[in-house]
Amino acid sequence: MNLKIFLFLLICVSPAMFAQQDAWVYFSDKENVEVSIQNPSAILSQQAIARKKAHQIAIDSRDVPVNESYIALLKATRGITVLAKSKWMNAVHVRGEASDIAILLDLDFVASIDFANKDLAVLSRARVQQDKFAIEAGLEDFTYGSTQNQVNMINVDALHLENYTGEGIIIAVFDGGFPNVNTMAAFSRLRNNNRLLGGYDFVNKTPAIYESTRSSHGTKVLSTMAGYVENKFVGTAPDASYYLFRTEEVASENPVEESYWVEAAERADSLGVHIINSSLGYNTFDNASYNYVPSEMNGTTTFISRGATIASQKGLLVVNSAGNSGNEPWGIVTAPADASGVFTVGAVNANGLYAAFSSRGNIFQPSQKPDVVAQGSGPNVISETGDIIINSGTSFSAPIIAGGLACLWQALPNANAEEIKQFVRLSASQYRAPDYFLGFGIPDFQLALSSGLSITEIDLPKFKVYPNPVVNRLYFRVPDRSEVRILKVYDAVGKIIIEQSYSKTQSGLDVSHLASGLYTLSVISNNSAFNFKFIKS
Repeated sequence: MNLKIFLFLLICVSPAMFAQQDAWVYFSDKENVEVSIQNPSAILSQQAIARKKAHQIAIDSRDVPVNESYIALLKATRGITVLAKSKWMNAVHVRGEASDIAILLDLDFVASIDFANKDLAVLSRARVQQDKFAIEAGLEDFTYGSTQNQVNMINVDALHLENYTGEGIIIAVFDGGFPNVNTMAAFSRLRNNNRLLGGYDFVNKTPAIYESTRSSHGTKVLSTMAGYVENKFVGTAPDASYYLFRTEEVASENPVEESYWVEAAERADSLGVHIINSSLGYNTFDNASYNYVPSEMNGTTTFISRGATIASQKGLLVVNSAGNSGNEPWGIVTAPADASGVFTVGAVNANGLYAAFSSRGNIFQPSQKPDVVAQGSGPNVISETGDIIINSGTSFSAPIIAGGLACLWQALPNANAEEIKQFVRLSASQYRAPDYFLGFGIPDFQLALSSGLSITEIDLPKFKVYPNPVVNRLYFRVPDRSEVRILKVYDAVGKIIIEQSYSKTQSGLDVSHLASGLYTLSVISNNSAFNFKFIKS
């Protein structure tokens, strides 16, 4: 039976398929790939090229734009509306009747289709993998006012005292709306120093980022990082620079928002952004046939989580809220917080205790979730009217941490995103025994800075791991080996991959079975821990 006859019969017995459906259409190729890679300034900003070069991030075919002629052909196809595009996935998000979408498979340049409604998988073809494809400001002793507790809890104020306030670090904020950021006094410090770099509304397809007033959520989120009211309110990264991207349509819940998110991540990468903060998560939709099930929160299934993974591979540090489902039957983190490359942030209250609404990690995720926590129950934020108010949610604990990460990265400019994340994990309150509630715990950014500095000084006589890079067996030297109790090895996303008791007769640590990459050895004694970065070659 040929495809078109089969489709006709299937449609006849499935009337519901006449409803509008969402799907991702993947293309088979791109144009001028090699030329674009050899001339990256044609597809990326100089800031993006410099960031990738500094951290040895390859420019590859994923950076090349989607073929616009393919998109034009789809737009001209009867019944098809193109809503979003992704160069990383080489795909577009479309809407139309299922039969109209399925017929796109007849186009030579369409490699595969994924329907958001998984009951329509019979109409899809298996996905085909594509080929190849600072100037320091004057030292400022802040009076934190209402933000004292949320800043002090993670000890980021210690970095501020050392003049690390996020300067030179670019953060892209993905959210549902940013009304009045361009006029509020609380962001005048940002505007007056030319650190509000612009933005884009991916929902309405316009650079007029402040026009949408349906939600002020993004304004509040931004305030936890960038807000400044003298003697009353200080965000965790008041001197970072910011792009604002609207990817969330608050009036509805549809998978196209996943596609908007990935579009924004690609834009952020091309602009040279260092950190993405996203206080968004997806698991259920207005159309229940699009809903995910908990086992799909595995970091690799959803479109948004796959996009977030590519973002991390491109060298961006992606911070995402864990979600607020802790008190609900769902319970666990949502996409893209499930992705290994995402730095997932849960919530505690003002006393540092688990906030019951904070979504938990689970067995489906390939790495520890959440990564860390911060105050998400009752933190102070600034509303769109300029008032300092109290809100709750992991939506706010995530940017509190993102601001701290910006300050840490300013202090450790030679570190890459994975190293920055690992320094923070290892500084956290329960890094020796992470769980699904608090992850590695509440981080201490001053300790993370000390850890980062000590690792860069790894050749000091009393502290050493060798050989580094290592092939088979790793040895270490610490001040008092007799006190060593436990050895742990973490991979680049914070997952414990080796944990064993230490014996005084032990001769090094066998790492021959590890894949090539960056790891951290934690040597735990009775009273302290020494953390060493090493490379398995």
